[in-house]
Amino acid sequence: MIDYLPGQFLTLVFLRSGIEERRSYSFSSSPGLNEPLAITIKRVANGEYSRRMIDHYETGDELITIGAAGMFTLPAQMMQVKQLVFLAAGSGITPVFSLIKTVLYLYPYVKILLIYSNRSRDETIFLHALERLSDEFAGRFAIDFLFSNSSDINHARLSNYWLEVLLKKHGIAHQSNALFYLCGPFDYMLMVNIALLSYGILPAAIRKEHFSSMKPPPREEPPDREPHQVKLIMGNQEHHFITQYPLSILQKAKLSGVDLPYSCEAGRCGTCVARCVQGAVWMSNNEVLLDEEIKKGLILTCTGYPASGDVVIEI
Repeated sequence: MIDYLPGQFLTLVFLRSGIEERRSYSFSSSPGLNEPLAITIKRVANGEYSRRMIDHYETGDELITIGAAGMFTLPAQMMQVKQLVFLAAGSGITPVFSLIKTVLYLYPYVKILLIYSNRSRDETIFLHALERLSDEFAGRFAIDFLFSNSSDINHARLSNYWLEVLLKKHGIAHQSNALFYLCGPFDYMLMVNIALLSYGILPAAIRKEHFSSMKPPPREEPPDREPHQVKLIMGNQEHHFITQYPLSILQKAKLSGVDLPYSCEAGRCGTCVARCVQGAVWMSNNEVLLDEEIKKGLILTCTGYPASGDVVIEI
């Protein structure tokens, strides 16, 4: 069995010509509801592995995985949460669906608003399941569907203005104590994040999961480009190596034969999250860790570089 949390993803490992490639797919099932484990895969026109799994894999075929990961999860202190707002576009609904089911059935005091954007009703993933949940939990679960092919411009595309209208319609006030979960394509995520900040929502109240095939952003050069010792603690094992820019901690670990968890290698997914217990780590890109998590020592090895000396990192 694979242990996972609602909102996380499963990273699968594929071998092509002896080269390892990894792809991550979000869980659509909920571990707390006694459901069979399920991931949802969207067919991508030029996606080798999505097409292979949909068209050719059969019951009984074996897959290689490094397990579940991801930080797009419910807060540890759910007793303090009263309102959740989910904003999803396209297949970005997958981890959101897992989270919504979990909250509706296990946290009866929490209200949920879902704003869900798609091209059309026919292309809406989990449409009927979401409508059934909305009927079952009327008064706690509200949905606004937006379809870009709609003749009603107010129900076509999400914009800064229309997002504010929807939030006010459902009583989500400025400086709300609600938590916001965003998942979808890059441009959608950027627009929604800016709109929420403009509306007065604090960055710490926004959780993001990027569904994007965009190339990694250009990496800034770290302030410290000198070689430094890295000590990795993985359970009862320790690994030591020296790394120096342009190699990140993850890149040097791979070259040193150390098998660390990773997926996107761009600071976007959180699979490679670790804790720096000594020294300091500078990250060239971070799209998953909150400021409070960084203050507690969490770092991303895929975009992390030792800063101002040697470091000790726990995986």
